[in-house]
Amino acid sequence: MKIAYVVGARPQFIKLAPLSKRLRNEFNELIIHTGQHYDKNMSELFFQDLGIPKPDYNLNINAGNHGEQTGRMLIQIEKVVLGEKPDLIIVFGDTNSTLAGALVGSKLQIPVIHVESGLRSFNKTMPEEINRIVADHISDYLFAPTRTSVDNLYNEGLKDKVTLTGDIMVDALINNIKYAKERSAILESYNIQKNNYYLITLHRPYNVDNPLKLSKILNKISGLDKKTIFPIHPRTRKVIEKNNILVPDNVIIISPVGYIDFLSLEYFSKKIITDSGGIQKEAYILKKPCITIRQETEWVETVKGGWNVLIDVDSPDFVNTIEMFNPSQEQNDIFGRNVAQKMFNKILEIMGK
Repeated sequence: MKIAYVVGARPQFIKLAPLSKRLRNEFNELIIHTGQHYDKNMSELFFQDLGIPKPDYNLNINAGNHGEQTGRMLIQIEKVVLGEKPDLIIVFGDTNSTLAGALVGSKLQIPVIHVESGLRSFNKTMPEEINRIVADHISDYLFAPTRTSVDNLYNEGLKDKVTLTGDIMVDALINNIKYAKERSAILESYNIQKNNYYLITLHRPYNVDNPLKLSKILNKISGLDKKTIFPIHPRTRKVIEKNNILVPDNVIIISPVGYIDFLSLEYFSKKIITDSGGIQKEAYILKKPCITIRQETEWVETVKGGWNVLIDVDSPDFVNTIEMFNPSQEQNDIFGRNVAQKMFNKILEIMGK
């Protein structure tokens, strides 16, 4: 029996790795990489670091507006699926790749599993929010990472599709953190001292596409009391270079790095500043204070648990909030454990094994 995975972005590669490792001895695997993340450090390196087999197909679709990109993915994924005839399609997260893969399965009457279903920011100006809502409603099986995501799906009338599995990124992190701590040389490469820097990532369109807002964020970061390491997303770099945005002296811009090096940067940081959903989770699991430059989050549990704080760049307390945010409370286990095994058991049931 054949399972097709549709992936295209960094978080999806991370989620794929432990699931693929658990399933590959039981099923034939077909990996369809849409090419949404095409930078070598955001794509090829992740496959190497995570031990994921080379994609069977790379569609190299990474340009154009959302509608064009999703439409091209839909056309090409459908061609692959019609030729390969998988018995099951698995999509991950909330990207255009997720939506296109789920649509293909739904139209061709092939069962679709949506991994990381039920997340809601309740902000429909985010393309990701539209993608995840549609994917949830057209998929056949919904693997929910948290109790809150289950509640969201129940509230939308999807109860019969839902399985609470926990979050697969927990498995990926646990499987790789020891190796990252022992083997990564990223800190030495940039002469970075352990626990004496902030780590920042920015890629959300509403933070980086407007040059004035991106400039304002970097200007605020200049007031922080420590160096800030900034592995820069290609789209963010383009905006900085095109608009000659001043990068503060305390911000060290580095190229995107692979998963192992990034885990090391997270683990040895003092705090993490981000607008990424996946990195909010990784910060929580690693017990790192997380400051999220957004007005809402899908991962409300991390905020309620006291380890994540939302902040607006226009806040007069921006710098003070980052420097003074020091969580001390115990963490609840909100993301689960042995998630790949739980998913494996459910997939065996779905496939009638």
